[in-house]
Amino acid sequence: MSGADDILLKVDNVSLSFGGVRAITDVSFDIRKGEIRAIIGPNGAGKTSMLNVINGFYHPQQGRISFHGQTRARMKPYEAASQGIARTFQNVALFKGMSTLDNILAGRALKMKSSFFWQMFRHGPALREEIEHRKFCEEIIDFLEIEHIRKAPVGTLPYGLQKRVELGRALAMEPTLLLLDEPMAGMNLEEKQDMSRFIIDVNQHFGTTIALIEHDIGVVMDLSDRIVVLEYGHKIADGNPDEVKSDQKVIDAYLGVAH
Repeated sequence: MSGADDILLKVDNVSLSFGGVRAITDVSFDIRKGEIRAIIGPNGAGKTSMLNVINGFYHPQQGRISFHGQTRARMKPYEAASQGIARTFQNVALFKGMSTLDNILAGRALKMKSSFFWQMFRHGPALREEIEHRKFCEEIIDFLEIEHIRKAPVGTLPYGLQKRVELGRALAMEPTLLLLDEPMAGMNLEEKQDMSRFIIDVNQHFGTTIALIEHDIGVVMDLSDRIVVLEYGHKIADGNPDEVKSDQKVIDAYLGVAH
């Protein structure tokens, strides 16, 4: 039985609209420390909008978000990042002309304390700090088994490896909560197996709490501790994989049964 102390993030009665279109309607759920929490649903269910609310990109008209027990007012994405929420995107968002190492190093920006003057000249404390951050990023590169592409411009890499680099950049932030928006979209079976392994390793090795959106239901059922299901912006189910896959509302939503 989990108590309030186990809850890392709580979504309370959140509603989000764009003009007259309701993206999310009165949705509530929580994410527990150390779990892999999936958010699933058909296209247009409001899944990505929910991640955008959690990391401060969208501001809901109703409801509230609590993180580490503190209820948040309006928050910008960089503020969410500074508090320990990292994010990957449905479409890869990398600096295509930069190397794998430099892309991952970009995830350390909020950890760098040296003044702009020292960073500009890469001298003194800034140089020592950069060496430390590069060492940390090299450890992530080893962890994700991408040593062979560390110097390669990411724009030249296959899509599956680009997704892995994006995961590395998010890990460089040392997040408490990692939001993964379709981390396996466009991947073949072997790439999905690799990414699944890395997600489990991140969760177990680093103790990182993970919330993920994923359309491959088999992957979701294998990876997740709990699943929340959205349909047309409404929550229709919430529970462990066995509970969710046997829920008639979920079955109807995925089979396209008329409502």
